[in-house]
Amino acid sequence: MYVNLISQNMNQYIIRHKPNVEQMSEAFKKELVQRITRNLLDIQILRLIQTEPMWGYKIKKQAETRFGVKLRHGALYPLLNTMEKESFVTSQKQQQGGRTRKVYTITKKGEEYLEAYDCILKEQLENKDLK
Repeated sequence: MYVNLISQNMNQYIIRHKPNVEQMSEAFKKELVQRITRNLLDIQILRLIQTEPMWGYKIKKQAETRFGVKLRHGALYPLLNTMEKESFVTSQKQQQGGRTRKVYTITKKGEEYLEAYDCILKEQLENKDLK
């Protein structure tokens, strides 16, 4: 959701400025999305899991595709375990193609956490936190 808000703000900026800003703003957009993902990885992972239950490898690939950030297994799985301990996600082992996968699903607490984050981000984007 907040990536869309960033895109809307960038589009408004483009309308008000020179045409060559479009190229620069795309570079900024890519860089900002990557920074947001690296710094708020738990939130980005919750957003991915919110779309559908996922196992670790799929989360890793989706993060690479959607956010342009490569996740190491050594960073992803400890974070998923922490998120599960904090009750933001639950996991269930599933058999698929002869393999056992741990599939993660967002919990009500995880959804409430995302909603709170969205509200804070909206306030910041609207400069309400500076008034």
